[in-house]
Amino acid sequence: MTALTQKNAKFAWSPKCEEAFGTLKKLLTSAPVLAQPDVTKPFDVYCDASGSGLGCVLMQEGRVIAYASCQLRKHEVNYPTHDLELLAVVYALKKWRHYLLGNTCHIYTDHKSLKYIFTQPELNMRQCRWLELIKDYDLEVHYHPGKANVVADALSRKAHCNFIEACPTVRVLCCEIGEIEMPIALEAELYNLVLEPTIKDQIIAAQKQDKGMSHIRDEINDKKKACFKLDEEGVLWFKNRLVVPKDMELRKKILDEAHTSMFTLHPDSNKMYQDLKQKFWWTRMKREIAKYVSECDVCQRVKADHLRPAGMLQPLAVPAWKWEDIHMDFIVGLPRTQKGYDSNWVIIDRGSLFLSRFWEQLQTALGTNLIHSSAYHPQTSGQVERVNQILEDMLRACALTYSTKWDECLPLAEFAYNNSYQKSLDMAPFEALYGRRQKSKLDSYTSRQKSYSDKRRRPLVFEKDDHVYLKVSPMKGVHRFGVKGKLAPRYVRPFKITEQCGPVAYRLELPPHLAAVHDVFHVSQLKKCLRMPEEVIDTSQIQIQPDLTYEEKPIKILDQKQRSTRRRTINFYKVQWSNHSEEEATWEQEEFLQT
Repeated sequence: MTALTQKNAKFAWSPKCEEAFGTLKKLLTSAPVLAQPDVTKPFDVYCDASGSGLGCVLMQEGRVIAYASCQLRKHEVNYPTHDLELLAVVYALKKWRHYLLGNTCHIYTDHKSLKYIFTQPELNMRQCRWLELIKDYDLEVHYHPGKANVVADALSRKAHCNFIEACPTVRVLCCEIGEIEMPIALEAELYNLVLEPTIKDQIIAAQKQDKGMSHIRDEINDKKKACFKLDEEGVLWFKNRLVVPKDMELRKKILDEAHTSMFTLHPDSNKMYQDLKQKFWWTRMKREIAKYVSECDVCQRVKADHLRPAGMLQPLAVPAWKWEDIHMDFIVGLPRTQKGYDSNWVIIDRGSLFLSRFWEQLQTALGTNLIHSSAYHPQTSGQVERVNQILEDMLRACALTYSTKWDECLPLAEFAYNNSYQKSLDMAPFEALYGRRQKSKLDSYTSRQKSYSDKRRRPLVFEKDDHVYLKVSPMKGVHRFGVKGKLAPRYVRPFKITEQCGPVAYRLELPPHLAAVHDVFHVSQLKKCLRMPEEVIDTSQIQIQPDLTYEEKPIKILDQKQRSTRRRTINFYKVQWSNHSEEEATWEQEEFLQT
């Protein structure tokens, strides 16, 4: 059969070709089965040459990886035996270069003199050229007797097999299949294969049932419908793009395949539209794709928002009198001094110590209004964080310049900060606190700061009972949903908004295992949840049994069809089940529903 593939060869199917083809089919259905290679383990190559061809076998730990054989060319028939055997080795190295290059391999041949090819004193030009190729591989040549090298020897020779007649009846074919020796599976599983029509076949079938398609077919000769055309099979096309009828179930199947399959991995709406418009067309196609992608739960969880931060700046109100508002915070992580100090108490924005019940009762008794900032949003106490940064820089400079401990520099840093000019006050803090009253520019600078900040932000407002995603900060070594590191989702499960605590802060309904986390978050940490209708399930009506099971009951029959056989007619009903939407309805037999 190989000779029939040569250039200018006349195709003549002879009895010998039929015999070789039958033998090939039988061998392909017999053991051993080819194994997958393991590049971490050495390979074994068995080579042999004959007067008509070359044969090689690639093995690993006694299992076959691949077979290879070829016929000799006209000039190769005249090679001496030594060169023919070496040619078989070169052919195997070229054939399986992607397996053998860079790995250890053992060459087995029935020509014993090839073991000394690397130490042979005299070589002809052909052998020198082949040795340059062999030197690229990490290999060892071993002698293998010809009687044991049966596989490579058989591949290097022409096949001489008995003629296998084609089975004229199904009964003879079943007998031959029963005679095939296959390994017995100790653990087997039974699978049912359901063949479904392709997307194209489903679209063609839906076109015939759609009334809108019939209207276009009737007006296809109109100049306004010149972009539509019908092929020989009556299929409607729009500029070489298959027209998809108004079948929402079929369109959703196309969108699911183009968005959630392993070969697409959730592209954005523009990429998805550019890919689909090459093959399909329907009205408002781009709008439906954008809506589908925006409601995808996976995309909302893992994709970053390329938008300005949410929440307009809410500047703190200017106090009417000194010491009316007091902010507190800790600077922690400082080197421990000889006196045992490792922290500096400046301001508190959300310390767990001051969220306790004792501290709240103490402030109530003293008549102090205690206000906490939003969780995981230091910008709420922006002035506090800025003061901390300036004090840390002062302590670094003082410790580096005067080689003193930071606790000794702390009074100097406090004096330097309070005695220096502040642009927001247009004076030093000491002057503003103890000096005579002067005209303050704090209001104008606060308004200017808000206008500058709002240019890089966007307004975002939620309503009560809305569901939002919560942004999480990636932490090294922390697993979320079985994923670690950069592949962890950016947002976690949708939470319900229970209260709006301020212009840009909301209280969320957290589960019991997050009771230790403060439930008020800044709007920049939230993202609106857009849910698909079929994903919203009312779990309050589901009664879970002690064994973690629940009962589903049919609540509505949506459609009916019949399927006739030789003996009887079977009725099928499209049933909507409890706890499921109409899109999840299934076809059931009448006998199943009666039971």
